[in-house]
Amino acid sequence: MTQKRILLIVGGGIAAYKACELVRTIRKAGHAVRCVLTKGGSQFVTPLTLGALSEDKVYTDLFDLKDEAEMGHIQLSRQADLVVICPATADLLAKMHAGIADDLATTLLLATDKPVLAVPAMNVRMWQHPATQRNVIGLRADGVHVMDPDAGEMACGEYGPGRLPEVERIYGEIAHLLSAPSSGIAAQPDFTEGKHRPLYGKRVLVTAGPTHEPIDPVRYIANRSSGRQGFAIAQAAAELGAEVTLVSGPVHLTTPPGVIRIDVESAREMLAEVEKALPADVAIMVAAVADWRAADEAEQKIKKDGKSVPPLALAENPDILATLGKHEQRPALLIGFAAETEKVVEHAQAKLAKKGCDWIVANDVSGDVMGGANNAVQIITKDGVESWADAPKDVIARKLMEKIADAVGQG
Repeated sequence: MTQKRILLIVGGGIAAYKACELVRTIRKAGHAVRCVLTKGGSQFVTPLTLGALSEDKVYTDLFDLKDEAEMGHIQLSRQADLVVICPATADLLAKMHAGIADDLATTLLLATDKPVLAVPAMNVRMWQHPATQRNVIGLRADGVHVMDPDAGEMACGEYGPGRLPEVERIYGEIAHLLSAPSSGIAAQPDFTEGKHRPLYGKRVLVTAGPTHEPIDPVRYIANRSSGRQGFAIAQAAAELGAEVTLVSGPVHLTTPPGVIRIDVESAREMLAEVEKALPADVAIMVAAVADWRAADEAEQKIKKDGKSVPPLALAENPDILATLGKHEQRPALLIGFAAETEKVVEHAQAKLAKKGCDWIVANDVSGDVMGGANNAVQIITKDGVESWADAPKDVIARKLMEKIADAVGQG
């Protein structure tokens, strides 16, 4: 990738300190960074620090007479290849959505004609507040690329979605946007009206997360799936204009804007909801469904007696992917996921033939993939194998949905 120019707006939140690491990462990748530091951001990092890391001037004031005599805010907003807001506070998101321009950062955001990436970070209740979610939906509809925050423990002591994504994940999204055509707003599909997006009018069905198969009222059989890849795919599908239904097992993730979410516990519940969601043009079965369940679920908690271990008889769960493969309302494009720990391609190829689907997305989960932020996949089709290198899960999701949009369009 040739050198690109990134304009980084640093918002006022405790996560602002991570902007320094982001500047270093962008510079290490060979790109130029110019920073705009908001008044709130300057409470956490200094212009001197950002200037030393970026090796460029740091801008703070809209009314710098020398720069504004040359319409500095217009130049700043249009000289970059990509504008990044990190961290994007609730206040900044609200002002962006409302079109408020009361300082340098918000003025140049209103004046730019370049792609914009917002990286939110805030308290969990602020992120989940209806006003913030409305702002995110509106910004995405306007073409702003808004990442989902990570979930975890926060500086305020609360836990949930709202943490700034890891710098590696942020840079992955930056690299993806920089590699896309960037000749202005008109060249960016996310900046077009919904009816002009590639999946407008298409119905996409996604499953995500694990299933929990009860043994007794307090115990269950499950796996380590976090649901992050499936949720990222649902979000990417919605951003491309699709009507998305997401059937999710038990996870602690925020519903992507514009997505219809249905929560389930067990494999049998998931199958029932998947069938209710038909017909669909595309079905992407990402969920890590438990293969087995307890043959006899105990009505009361099973107690230890210190003498013997109670037997656990298992029964096979329904195969949701195979059921769709032969369903009378089979989606035109049916995609399964294969989580493997060995012989990834060979097992996925066998699954492709057995399940009656069109593609298999295979990955090696012997590491931390099922709980981590990144993924590396193999796309298995009847025509061969396509390997995608390790990347943040939202980058994998966008790339997959773009491939799906191409296939559906050709169909």
